[in-house]
Amino acid sequence: MSISDWPSDQRPRERLIKYGASALSDAELLAVFLRVGVKGKSAVDLGRDMLAQFGSLNALFAASMTDFSKIHGLGNAKYAQIHAVLELAKRAISEDLQVCENLSSPNNVKNYLQLLIGSKPHESFAVLFLDVKNRLIRTEELFRGTLNHASVYPREVVKAALSHNAASIILAHNHPSGSCEPSQADLSLTNTLKQALALVDIRVLDHFIIANPNVYSFAEHGQI
Repeated sequence: MSISDWPSDQRPRERLIKYGASALSDAELLAVFLRVGVKGKSAVDLGRDMLAQFGSLNALFAASMTDFSKIHGLGNAKYAQIHAVLELAKRAISEDLQVCENLSSPNNVKNYLQLLIGSKPHESFAVLFLDVKNRLIRTEELFRGTLNHASVYPREVVKAALSHNAASIILAHNHPSGSCEPSQADLSLTNTLKQALALVDIRVLDHFIIANPNVYSFAEHGQI
C-alpha cells in the first residue's frame, strides 16, 4: 500500500509537520527523504531495507555509492541527495560554532565532529582552529590513515595553527574499530602536541575521539 493511502495521522510527512522530526523513527525520516518507494514497497519499507542492509545510519552514510545503489530503488541521484543533506548539516553546525562564544554549546562540537569524521572507514585526524574568543576559524582534516593508524606530525599541526592565527585548537580523530577509549599512543600524541603548541602560545582545549555513536573527551576525563 502506498503511503498516500495511509490514514493522514500515520503518514511520515504529516506526522513530522504536526509533531516535529524527533517524533519520527529512522525509517520514517528516511521515507520523508526518499519521498516515494518502489513497486510493492512503501518509502517506509524502503527506509527499513536501508537500515537492515547497513545496520545503522552511520554505516548508511559511510557507504560507497556502489554499495548504496545495490538496494533496489536507490541510485546515484539519491546518493548525491543524502550526501548533500549531510554536508548542509555539517555547515549549519559549523556556522553555530563560528558565532557562539566560548563554545557555549559543547554538544554542537560533538555533533559536528560525529558528522565530520565519525562515519569515515579510515582513521582521520582533524583540527578545529579557534580565535581568542574560542570561536571556530576553520576545521581541517590534516591526516588520514588506515583502519588502525594515522601518522600525525606535530610540526604540521603547529604550522597549520600558526597559518590560521589560532589562539587555541581542538583535536579530534575517529576510531573506525568502534571503541572510543584512548590508547597509550593517543595519550602520548596529545601530550606531544600540547607541548609543541605551548611553545608558540597556542592552547589545546580538548581532544575528542569519535566512535559513533560514542564520543570521548580528554578534557572531561581530566587528560588535557
